[in-house]
Amino acid sequence: MKLNWLRRPLPRSLYGRAALILIVPIVTIQLVVSIVFIQRHFQGVTRQMTGNVVLEVDYLLRQVEGAADLPAAQRVVAALREPLALTVNLPAPADGAQVDLRDFWDLSGGYVIQTIRETLPRVDWVDLATNRSRVRLQIETRYGAMQVSLDRRRVSASNPHQLLVLMLVTSALMTVIAYGFLRSQLRPITRLADAAEAFGKGRSVPYKPRGATEVRAAGAAFLDMRNRIERQIEQRTLLLSGVSHDLRTPLTRLKLALAIAPEEEETALMLRDVEDMEGLLDSFLAFVRGDALDDPVPVEPVGLVGQVVDNARRSGQEVDWQPGPPMQPVRMRPAAIARALENLLSNARRYGGKVRVSAGLTERTLRLTVEDDGPGIPRARREEALRPFVRLDPARNQDKGSGVGLGLAIAIDIARSHGGTLRLGHSEALGGLKAELVLAR
Repeated sequence: MKLNWLRRPLPRSLYGRAALILIVPIVTIQLVVSIVFIQRHFQGVTRQMTGNVVLEVDYLLRQVEGAADLPAAQRVVAALREPLALTVNLPAPADGAQVDLRDFWDLSGGYVIQTIRETLPRVDWVDLATNRSRVRLQIETRYGAMQVSLDRRRVSASNPHQLLVLMLVTSALMTVIAYGFLRSQLRPITRLADAAEAFGKGRSVPYKPRGATEVRAAGAAFLDMRNRIERQIEQRTLLLSGVSHDLRTPLTRLKLALAIAPEEEETALMLRDVEDMEGLLDSFLAFVRGDALDDPVPVEPVGLVGQVVDNARRSGQEVDWQPGPPMQPVRMRPAAIARALENLLSNARRYGGKVRVSAGLTERTLRLTVEDDGPGIPRARREEALRPFVRLDPARNQDKGSGVGLGLAIAIDIARSHGGTLRLGHSEALGGLKAELVLAR
């Protein structure tokens, strides 16, 4: 719980996290190596090179101090400045800097000035800014100020950024190559996730296991699972269809026999039982078929809901439906969704008087809502109401109709096959039940 603030900015996708795992170590190594290199270059190497030059300047200073007079000192300077590769003016011109000068970004210049002042206390100033390719300094001697100028490359390594540039370019190149390889390894996982998501929405897309051994094993396990589920659904449908077909024949014979029998109270009751059994068979078959009526196609939701509402109104049901502008098409099984809406409308008509239908489209879901003014369902029993063959007599008024408890079960089965669900709640507008059919886009 304490690390939630750290997890929030982390990427959520597999590509993002894999890239983070790849890039963070490379960047960390770059920073550590760069800091160590810069510290050694700006401190160790610069101090050592500057110290060597200072020894030469100190030698020149001692020779000048040991001269008998100014002309002798100038002859010493003339004799030594070429072997020492120094430009020396004695006495110094009047264009001195007066104070130490260096650019603020010249990190090695700070160590150059510091090393010179530690070794030559008599230095007046050091100038590294007037001419960035030269180092100028002024020293007090017994014959006046002496100005010395030398090449900047003698006190600091030339082009110190070359190693850093090479490191960055090489690291960037290796990161691109590694990311390409990583992407090729992650693509099979993404395809597996897409196939699993599509199957959860009721669509079976072509999928072939690829990638590493572990990914291939997971893909093969997914295909086996998908095949088993499809076979189970097919066998369940065939089983119930066969049972329904086989039972209809004796039921039809019973119905015919009762139709030609004398009209008595017992005969009428038996005939009603036969009709109830036929209704039960139809309900069982509708439940087991689920949404296996058609293939998923792009459907405009407002038009589909409008057709279902029109059918309900023609059958005498009053439905409040305010169609808005057409929505973006959503991939679904239109006959199955229509059946789910018809079940919700039938449920609302059975237990309520006023019915309201609405539709809403979000970035990830399509929401179809049916509300009524009936007694509703208690919160504690809403999950139970979604189970097959469950009838909540205390919660709903059974005087207005009857059923076998499959209407909501069929609706949620269809919603789940579309990657969604059916949510039951309380209608704030009408005071009864609010059934929200949520479909994944």
